Amino acid sequence: MRAGIPTASEFDNLVTPEWKPRTGQTPETYLLKKLAERSMGGPMLAYSSGAMENGKALEAEAVAWFEFSHGVTITRPGFCTTDDGRIGCSPDGLMGEDCGLEIKCPEAHTHLKYLLAGTLPKDYVAQVQGSMFVTGLPSWIFVSYSRSFPSLVVKVARNDEAQRVLAATLPAFLTALDSAFSRLQLIASPSPQ
Repeated sequence: MRAGIPTASEFDNLVTPEWKPRTGQTPETYLLKKLAERSMGGPMLAYSSGAMENGKALEAEAVAWFEFSHGVTITRPGFCTTDDGRIGCSPDGLMGEDCGLEIKCPEAHTHLKYLLAGTLPKDYVAQVQGSMFVTGLPSWIFVSYSRSFPSLVVKVARNDEAQRVLAATLPAFLTALDSAFSRLQLIASPSPQ
């Protein structure tokens, strides 16, 4: 479902944590990746390290910990899209009608960096605000979970500037992606003799 469309976890390819549209190689490469996915009809092969696999394995444990320690019930919605289905996100959970959940289970040294800073890490600013953009929810909770250390829990409110920049940047990206896809189809189709 994610293939060929921009998703919140990748919005940092399009905007900076300071809400400036990116220019140069990063958004160009992202456009080409999304073009390849759309053309192939599925995802590209992705690199996955041992740390990434460990983080994925701990996610269910982290959700259960969060539910128990905060006295809430988490709904696991799967993949969400905007009404037109052209932009998506994969929340780790939803709490009621007004809050989403993003959980990371990083390596110990990275978790400690997040914990000591005590704020939403810059690496996830675009993802969290992007998830609010896709779902329309007014808030999101970011959790960095560790079995060995206290967990970081940060509640993030919808940022109007972020939403404005995403509302301008994402349609422009989709227009460029559609145009590139049309050009690719013309190149790929045999020309009449």
